[in-house]
Formats: sequence, C-alpha cells, structure tokens
Amino acid sequence: MSQVNTPLPLCRPEADENRTLPEPTPNAPATSASWWRRLLRGLRRLEARPDWSQFVGADWPERIMQVGVTDNFFAKQGRSTGRVELQCEDKTLSVYLKRHYELPRWCGLLTALWPEGDWSPAMREYRNLQWAIGEGLPVPKVVAAGEFVGRWGKLQSFLAIEELRDMMPLHEAIPLAARTLDANTFRTWKSGLIREVARLTRFIHDRNCFHKDLYLCHFFISRADITHIPTWTNRVFMIDFHRLMHHPVTRLFWISKDLGQLLYASEIEGIDARDRLRFWRAYHGQGRQRWWRRWHRWIVEFRGRRYSLHNAKWAEKRKSA
Repeated sequence: MSQVNTPLPLCRPEADENRTLPEPTPNAPATSASWWRRLLRGLRRLEARPDWSQFVGADWPERIMQVGVTDNFFAKQGRSTGRVELQCEDKTLSVYLKRHYELPRWCGLLTALWPEGDWSPAMREYRNLQWAIGEGLPVPKVVAAGEFVGRWGKLQSFLAIEELRDMMPLHEAIPLAARTLDANTFRTWKSGLIREVARLTRFIHDRNCFHKDLYLCHFFISRADITHIPTWTNRVFMIDFHRLMHHPVTRLFWISKDLGQLLYASEIEGIDARDRLRFWRAYHGQGRQRWWRRWHRWIVEFRGRRYSLHNAKWAEKRKSA
C-alpha cells in the first residue's frame, strides 16, 4: 500500500441517490506542503492499493464523495455506507464505501497541522486494519482511503474496503444455523465458533487494543459454513475497526466494555447460558485466579445489563415517536 498524492481514476457506478454534497477543495496541496499552506488551502491525503488504478478515472478525487453507490446504502449523522460494484474490462471489484461528510472542525485543523496523525475516522480505520492484517487477524482488505481538508479545517474522509463476498454477520448466521442444522450438529457447530470468537477477542485484548463496538454483527462467516462443521480458525472475520484504540493503562475498563457489548449481543436465537459460559472459559483460559474471574464476571454482567436497559429505552422512544 503506497501513499498517492495525485488523482487516480474511478469507473462510475450507477447513481442511486440525488443528493448535493460538499465537494473537496480543488487543487489542494500535498501533505509535503508547509503547514500554513495546508491550513490556508487545505490538503488531500490519499492511499490506494496498486490494482485500484485499473478501476479508476482521472477525476476520482473530485467525485468520490458524491458518486452513487450500487446498493446497501445507509446514511446517518453526516456519514454514509454503501456497496459499489466496479467493472473494468472483464474484471469486477466490489467494495464497501464509507464516507464521512461532516467531521469536527478541530479534527480538520489537526489534520492540516499534523497530516500523519490519522484524525479522520477513515484514515484511523485504514491504519487499524493495516495493523490487524499485520497481526494475522482475518479482516477485510483495504482498497483505498483518503482525507480531504478544506480551508481552515473543513474535513471529509472516505474508506473503500473489499467486500466480504458470500459472508454474513453472526447475529444472522447463528439463528439461521439453529434452524438449519439438527440439534447435536448445531451444538458442535456453535461450540467451535464460540471458541474462535473468544480467541479473536482475547488476541486483541492481549495487545491492549480494544474494539469498542464488539457486537456479533461485526463478526462475519461464510454462508457455506452454516451447512457443515468447519475448522473455525481464521474463518471468522472482524469488521469496523474505526474505534479500535490502544489502552495499556485503562485496559480493565475497556475489556469490560468489549465483553459487556458481546454479552448484550448474545441475546439471540441459538445462544443460551451454557454458550456464554463456554465463551467465558475460552476467553480466560487456564491459570486465572478464581477471585479475579468472579469480580470480572460481575463487572461484565453489569455492563451487559446497562446496554440492554439503554437499548430498551431507545426502542420505547422510537415506538412513542
């Protein structure tokens, strides 16, 4: 993955939305320009995989924040996601495009002053995914990423990651497997899956890194693995690394947050108390003192209940609105 400071092309997918969005600053200087010039005129910081150039046209930096997506479009609070299918001759590239249109001004000012600081969500997730790939974690491949800073810190960013084809999130896969497999096969199937989720979670926690959005919807498996019992190692993919951060000092707080989120997310068809206990034992492994486990379990259960109550309140508000 190499840094690119010149425009690259992009084949135009069919637009599926009619929205007017702010454009990135034209002719913005590269990150090598002086801090005053970056602050006054803005900048572009772009990253791209080598084969990205096979699917792009010369004006893609001017269009990437406005171009329509193919499907799965979702927009909320100044950001959007959507699937884009690109074709170039006989090749097809499917990516999920994340775009952030309205970011805090202070992030843009810091980006102008310190371009390598990864102050935008897209570049932060780009960096985190590169770290995860280097550590051998199963995660989506990054295709392209970038930041657009306008005058005096107006910041936008984007991230294009390769689609996890024919895969589905665990909050959908587990109930489907429960209805598809016979009872004995399903117990064996989810036992191995739970151990793999525990291994991945413990892997990042042992490095003092914390996902902060650790729900089952952010774990993906192949649709083909629902019909049989696979060897699960490295077959469960993790996504959404934009909040991942390193916290060596406050690790206990963030461990309880991640595990509390997982506990809350486990309240679905096909998961029972025995499965939660299996995860707990797989996560902690052997040799932990029992007082630590009891204390830790109480904190995680408390945070899991907090998430349940919080989401129940929001559900009531949506019903009454």
